[in-house]
Amino acid sequence: MSAPESFPADLYQTLADFQQTHLLKWWNDLNDTEQSQLLTQLQAINFAQIQRLYAPGETAQKSESPAQKAERATRPATVVRLEERNTSPAKSEKATEQGRKLLEAGRVGAILVAGGQGSRLGFSHPKGMYPIGPVKQTSLFQILVEQLRARARQAGKPISYFIMTSDATHDETVDYFQQHQNFGMSSDDLHFFKQGTMPAVDAESGQILLEEKKRIAVSPDGHGGMLAALKNNGMFDVMREKGIDTLYYHQVDNPTAIVCDPEFLGYHQNAQADVSVKVVSKRSPDEKMGIVCDVDQKTQIIEYSDLPDDIAAQTDDDGNLLHWAGSTAIHIFNRDFLEQIANDDARLPFHQANKKVPHIDESGRQVTPEVPNAIKFERFIFDVLPEAETVLVYEIDRSREFNPVKNAEGQDSPQTAHEALNRIFSGWLQSCGVTLPADATVEISPLFAVDETELKQKISADAQFTSPLYLGE
Repeated sequence: MSAPESFPADLYQTLADFQQTHLLKWWNDLNDTEQSQLLTQLQAINFAQIQRLYAPGETAQKSESPAQKAERATRPATVVRLEERNTSPAKSEKATEQGRKLLEAGRVGAILVAGGQGSRLGFSHPKGMYPIGPVKQTSLFQILVEQLRARARQAGKPISYFIMTSDATHDETVDYFQQHQNFGMSSDDLHFFKQGTMPAVDAESGQILLEEKKRIAVSPDGHGGMLAALKNNGMFDVMREKGIDTLYYHQVDNPTAIVCDPEFLGYHQNAQADVSVKVVSKRSPDEKMGIVCDVDQKTQIIEYSDLPDDIAAQTDDDGNLLHWAGSTAIHIFNRDFLEQIANDDARLPFHQANKKVPHIDESGRQVTPEVPNAIKFERFIFDVLPEAETVLVYEIDRSREFNPVKNAEGQDSPQTAHEALNRIFSGWLQSCGVTLPADATVEISPLFAVDETELKQKISADAQFTSPLYLGE
């Protein structure tokens, strides 16, 4: 086909060079607004990159598969085990004090990954809006923001929150925060940025798919797309201007995460690590968690789907799992390390996923495939680990810190997260000497007490409470 009259000649030539002119098949059917929207999408695509990523050629065949890597996996070298911390309180106290000093110096920022929808929970909004508080049905967003505010109050310095949204969640998330006055956070300390997208390509031909005549089929580029998004949205500049050199990364679906955990920050600094990773002991070899391990003296994460069953089941001489360290997707990154990776795009690989992608065919008819028909490209943030000089692996108590909301029911569901919050808060009160009914329902805002230590300063042992109990600001 020839270039439409109203279409930029140089861009048309690019489409022709990469055999993607089919994307303009319906151009003359579109109104001015639709043409403008499609043009914007086309201008954002790196066609050379798409062709390189799709090519099933030699590079893919030469590169080693994760399953092959797993054959050489060993336990990570730099590890702080939970038992070690429990039996060395002086060391942990020292690390906590170091972490507090980092916070008091204003050197720490937090990154929240919040691009997902709550559709798996039957919730048609951004997952961060999901009500999870045991008493007040406080949303995930509110619990996490209030925790960050409480940490900042303790430090006497604001902590900036960098919240990564997606095309699907951005507008509604920003509106939600505005409706709730940012949950008390200053807008100067709140930075929303959108993760990027990648076009889906036909698995057989490598041609980019059209979702509609006016729109290319795209999907988020994975949590690893965060680096490009931080760079492209000027977030690294903001961090530098604010003196932030340490970034606390976590996901929106875990309401019991300890945001900007001072002890973890202190251990990270002590280890002089580029990256630190919170892990839990896997419940069983087949638990669906990526494992943190070393391959050829480089710490990395191998996804559970890439881990052969026989390797997942390996044990040591004492009968303990060899690959016990399950990733919780809670990390600390040094800002300058992330910037280096962001400035050298080739250092963070793309992964291919075969998916069912609805699209229109050559006649313009809508096709809803029943089997995978397309390739999506995405990046994973944990692929920065092998690029680091030092990675600290830090084990945490799963029951206290890792209770994600991933499934509608069963394990890692709203019910288990709700129960975990109630158990944690009830335990804090009981440690203060408070007697609670066995079936008490308790919720404590981080603005009342961010941890058990702070609660003890506010509650006397003879305090009387009835259930349900909410302690707020």
